[in-house]
Amino acid sequence: MKVPSKTIFFTIEKTIKRYRKFSKDNFLKVLDDITIDQKLILQYLNDYPELSQKEIAELVFKDNASLTRMIDSMVNKKILYRTINDGDRRRYKLKITAKGKEILDKLAPVIIENRRRALANITVEEMVQLEKTLNKILSNLE
Repeated sequence: MKVPSKTIFFTIEKTIKRYRKFSKDNFLKVLDDITIDQKLILQYLNDYPELSQKEIAELVFKDNASLTRMIDSMVNKKILYRTINDGDRRRYKLKITAKGKEILDKLAPVIIENRRRALANITVEEMVQLEKTLNKILSNLE
């Protein structure tokens, strides 16, 4: 049996953590109070404003309780606001505030640069193969 740090899963996890830290450090150069997960929530709501909290939780890989705490924080920071959903009073409707839109605008060039840096010297063919391989692993686990 391989030592865990010698497996592909260790390398995948290490890469994800390093990229998140790299991104967070670059976010902090532009904004002092936003996390990567909060940015993801803003982006999903901007692109798909009708998403439910449950759908957002699945997209950002969070449980409902964690997502609720994140949304509460974002409401307190005035980057989101929530209202009762007229179609289902048990659910809230989330909207991005003007401050939230400003955050997305400020972070857009940072994200483009983060991705450019992370993917430098990687060919399109390598990206396609990597995605195929990762999707095979996901399929094996379903």
